[in-house]
Amino acid sequence: MNVYKCRICGDPYVGNTKPSNCPFCGAPAKYIILAENWVESAVPELTEVSRKNLEASLKLEIENTQYYRCAADSSKDPMAQAMFKALSRVEAEHSAKVCKLLNHTKVEIEDDPRACLGVTDEERLKEALRREQSAVKFYTSAAASAKEAPVKEFFDALVEVESDHISLSNLGLGLPVEVA
Repeated sequence: MNVYKCRICGDPYVGNTKPSNCPFCGAPAKYIILAENWVESAVPELTEVSRKNLEASLKLEIENTQYYRCAADSSKDPMAQAMFKALSRVEAEHSAKVCKLLNHTKVEIEDDPRACLGVTDEERLKEALRREQSAVKFYTSAAASAKEAPVKEFFDALVEVESDHISLSNLGLGLPVEVA
């Protein structure tokens, strides 16, 4: 058995092998290291651009967490429920990391049962796809403008994670899935 830590969210994982993605924030395996090699990094001094991008990221991640929780609760399909529940947890983990980078206390995300009512699972998947595509576009830009190494790495990882979510939404919609 080994203990691993994710460089993006900092959460530990215990297992015989490194997971393909962090089970908490979804970061790809390249961001997961043996815990014995972990070095806690200090919260960097943020540029105004990075601060604004992180604040926008926090809003986006909270809204997506609320959306996915609502979608999980509203769906009648067990597979869709599981997918939306998993996505809500990953998005909540992203918001927690943003709070760390902003040096804020962790935000409690309240459920919003109105976030997705009155739609089918197909419509929910289409909305998930739209949200993830928008997130990838935003995080690509945020990573390009970040001057602080930990912030750039975080946004770069989110591009990869949200791209995986696009593939998941496409799979649910029966659309082609790109494999990296």
